[in-house]
This record gives sequence, C-alpha cells and structure tokens, in this order.
Amino acid sequence: MFRDKHFFAVFLTLALHAAVWLLVSDYRFKYVSPADAPKASEKIVLLELLPAPRQDLPEPTPPVAQPTAALQAPTDTPLAMSSAVSVPPVSTEPPRASMAAPPPPTAEEWAFAANYTNKNSKGYRYSWGQQVRSMMGTAVEGPDQGVVRFRIEIAPDGSLTQVQTLWTTSAVAEQLARQAIKNMPPLPPTPTGKPLVFEKTISFSPFANDGSPLYKDDCLPDPPVFRNPFAWDGRSPQVVAAPAPATKLDPQAMEECLRQLPKDSIEAESARDQRLMERWGSSQTGR
Repeated sequence: MFRDKHFFAVFLTLALHAAVWLLVSDYRFKYVSPADAPKASEKIVLLELLPAPRQDLPEPTPPVAQPTAALQAPTDTPLAMSSAVSVPPVSTEPPRASMAAPPPPTAEEWAFAANYTNKNSKGYRYSWGQQVRSMMGTAVEGPDQGVVRFRIEIAPDGSLTQVQTLWTTSAVAEQLARQAIKNMPPLPPTPTGKPLVFEKTISFSPFANDGSPLYKDDCLPDPPVFRNPFAWDGRSPQVVAAPAPATKLDPQAMEECLRQLPKDSIEAESARDQRLMERWGSSQTGR
C-alpha cells in the first residue's frame, strides 16, 4: 500500500515537469490545425505585345534636278520689284504735337486796322503779326519750335523800314519769320499817317496761339509806370518821389476813342481768359 502511493507521487512529479518543459520550449502539437493560406483578391493577367510584321518599303526615287535658269525669276516682274523694296521700321515714338498756321487777316480786318489809332495803332500791330505767322507754316513740336521778338518800324505808306531782332529762342523760328516779313504783301498806310514803331513777339510753337486782342478797355487811361519811390543813387539828396497821377483823355479825344471801339468777339474774350490762366493759373485749375 505504501509502495503504490510512493510510485504515484513520483509519476505525478515527472508528469508536471514534462508539462512545464513543453510549455517553455514552445512545442507545436501535431494536431494543431495550420493557418489558412492567404487568398489572392485580384487577378493578374500578363499580356505579351508582339511587333507587327515588317514590310519592305520601296526605295524613294531621287529628285530630278531642275535647270538653274527656270528657278530664277526675271528681275522686271512685279514680284521681284516688291521683294527688293525694304519695309521701313515701325517707329515706337509717340506722335509729335503740331499746329497749323492761322489764316491771314481778311480785307475787313485790314480795313479796320488801317483806321484804328488807339493804343499805338493796336489793330494794325496785331494784323501785322498775324500776317507774319500765317506765312511761317505749321509749327511742330521739337527743337525747331521757339519764340522771336522784333523791333519793327513801318513808314506812313505801309512800307517796312527797319527790322531788328531783340531776342529769340530758335534760329529756325527767326529765319522763317524774317522770310515771311520779306515776302509780305503790300500793307495799307499807317492809321496815324506817321511812322509806326512797335515791338512784336512771334510764337512758332504748337502750344502757343496769339488770340485776338480786346479793345473795350482802350479808352481807359494807362496806369502809371511803377517806380520805386525809395530808389537813391547815394550822392544826390534823398527824396521820396510821389507816384505820377494817371492822365485822362479830354472829352473830345474820349469821344473819338469810343467811336473807334469795335464790338469784341467771343474768340477775343476766350483768348484773353486763356492768357490770364496761363499767367496767373494755380494748381487747383491744373496749370
């Protein structure tokens, strides 16, 4: 009895040791079912491209040489002449400003100028300058534009006796003005029957226009010439000069002056406003 118990204890001990060893050594029992193999989710189809059968092409025939004379076109044909003309290059510069010459004074304007005596024959002086400018041609923007001022003396019969250049900003403008003065038509006699001496500025520019003058204020007395009352030469006695009073016309001269006044035109009013804007304009008016 005691022997059987001892044998069972030894057998149980060996069985436990064998079980522990199998677990530690990661032994796979043969009756464990193996894992299923992965199944392919896509079909792969392999295609083989075969080249097309080669076909023998016929050999190209060599080009036939043309005669040299047949390839050359005659030089007198319109095609040859047009190909010889060179195309001028396209200019990228902006177009330059220009102003055509004003028309010369009409016969009515010269008739008025020959009889207007106020303000040193104001109408005659303006018509003379307009006649010169009309014969100078078109003014184009560039180095040839400019201004020239002359001192002119005209005899009582209307013939020119003296031309003096006071200053100029363009030699071309002065040359054109002198050529126009030389070729001027015969002028009417001066209004006063005396030699007429005056200074005149001729503008040869596309941005300047000598508009018609205004005559409505010609009978008003001229304002006195300003002179510095405190000017002193340092040697003579120092005296404060009183301003000279404005001289007024007598009634008969005033009546004659008013009789000669013409009716001012709208063009004359616009030209006067333009001159005032150019001289006294501000930044608010864009000038």
